[in-house]
Amino acid sequence: MESALSELEGTLVKDPDPFSYFMLVAFEASSIFRFAFLLILWPVIRLLEIWGQRDAGLKLMIFVATAGVPISEIEAVARAVLPKFYFDDIDMDAWKVFSSYDKRIVVTKTPRIMVERFVKEHLRADDVIGSELSVNRFGWATGFIKDDFDSISDRVSELFEDEQPSLGLGRTEYSGSEFLHLCKEQPHPRITSNKKHDRQFIRPLPVIFHDGRLVKRPTPSTALLILLWIPLGIILAAIRIVVGLMLPMKSIQRMAPLFGGKVMVKGKPPPPPSGSTSGVLFVCTHRTLMDPVVLSAVLHRRIPAVTYSISRFTEILSPIPTVRLTRIRDIDAEKIKQQLEKGDLVVCPEGTTCREPFLLRFSKLFAELTDRIVPVAMNYRVGFFHATTARGWKALDPIFFFMNPRPIYEVTFLNQLPVEATCSSGKSPHDVANYVQRILAATLGFECTNFTRRDKYRVLAGNDGIVSQTSTAESLKKLMSGFKQYLFVKDHGRKRSEKYKSIGCLIVLRSPLIPVFRFKSVYERT
Repeated sequence: MESALSELEGTLVKDPDPFSYFMLVAFEASSIFRFAFLLILWPVIRLLEIWGQRDAGLKLMIFVATAGVPISEIEAVARAVLPKFYFDDIDMDAWKVFSSYDKRIVVTKTPRIMVERFVKEHLRADDVIGSELSVNRFGWATGFIKDDFDSISDRVSELFEDEQPSLGLGRTEYSGSEFLHLCKEQPHPRITSNKKHDRQFIRPLPVIFHDGRLVKRPTPSTALLILLWIPLGIILAAIRIVVGLMLPMKSIQRMAPLFGGKVMVKGKPPPPPSGSTSGVLFVCTHRTLMDPVVLSAVLHRRIPAVTYSISRFTEILSPIPTVRLTRIRDIDAEKIKQQLEKGDLVVCPEGTTCREPFLLRFSKLFAELTDRIVPVAMNYRVGFFHATTARGWKALDPIFFFMNPRPIYEVTFLNQLPVEATCSSGKSPHDVANYVQRILAATLGFECTNFTRRDKYRVLAGNDGIVSQTSTAESLKKLMSGFKQYLFVKDHGRKRSEKYKSIGCLIVLRSPLIPVFRFKSVYERT
């Protein structure tokens, strides 16, 4: 069996500097304060590298990004956020060579917990050898590593025992690639693919689901730009939201360019329903929570939208009426029928958003209820912040959308489905839903998948994506109850009680460097 041993940074991924990935951990697993503090230390890290103390600089990055952060949060970021950014930076020439071998091992000095999911699931590696984070008895990372980086070569030797790896890929000029001498062959100076590798080439598994608020990988320059923009973005978002709530729907599309936004419309929308006909069901691709709002702005009237498991707080802030589904099929079908008798309705049959150019499986419920179906292809482009989240605060989605310097929405109206393409002609609801999914995917240049909302949330958040129906008042009551109990326990020098643990409302001192209290609401956090 032929085996390949490859370094991650600078080989399988193009960027040899892992700084931006620690910035992502600081931002997504902790707070913007830790993010800013790590950026401030970047000149110090660079100086250490120039002076030949690269390992010391890496240890400093690890400490600042992870010290005091719950290990579960780091695991969540490694599962939901980092794979997308690693994937975008893959060196395909190195990957072609690496993937052509039977046994594939990746070596890195980055903590194993940060790269293991990406390496095993997307690079299809058999194992990864990296540094190990030290964790205290409370489940928080201490910021230190268990063994020094020198032990990595020893662990490689132990893994292969008497066997010698067939190929070693790495940076020969970098002292972190000491394992290369253990391999039979080391291509130098540049990795190039050949016909053998091309024949055996297997593409990396694409990243379909990912989370996190940052659109761009936070290199030092990009991170500085983001930090400088955030105060301005918050002000701009507040202005955009207030103006949008004050203006009538028919004026929003014309006013959007004055505030830096843009709405691009293609196709011909249907006219408003007359009193003698039932409403049109607009079947949309789901990119953000703003989809039905933007559609209403384009049609110049407030069209109710079907919602699935969004928070009450988001519903209260919504500028358009919402129809909450119960996940009980008969009741939901009756609700949609009643609404269509009153007028038009918007539905997103994917049930959740997807950031990548893929469409999730369409629910067939909409096809059973009406023959007046108008597919609408929705898409959006932003520069700094994603307007969706699986792990974060969903109520902030519209704010993050409007914080972008130039948010752009694209709305494409397709022709209403002919009668022969609906259930009236004898087609099954399943066939109709699949047909609508295919034509929308073709319009956007996306790919159809069979994934569902449940698949997405299990990958990103470890749950089924169902928001608790607890009221906001009850959630705040639990939050304050947990906080008071924590203070009581702290004052009496006792451990936290089981009741407090079950509530899980308070996370304190996410960072020992930045003593900030952060609250996690049972109601919004899914």
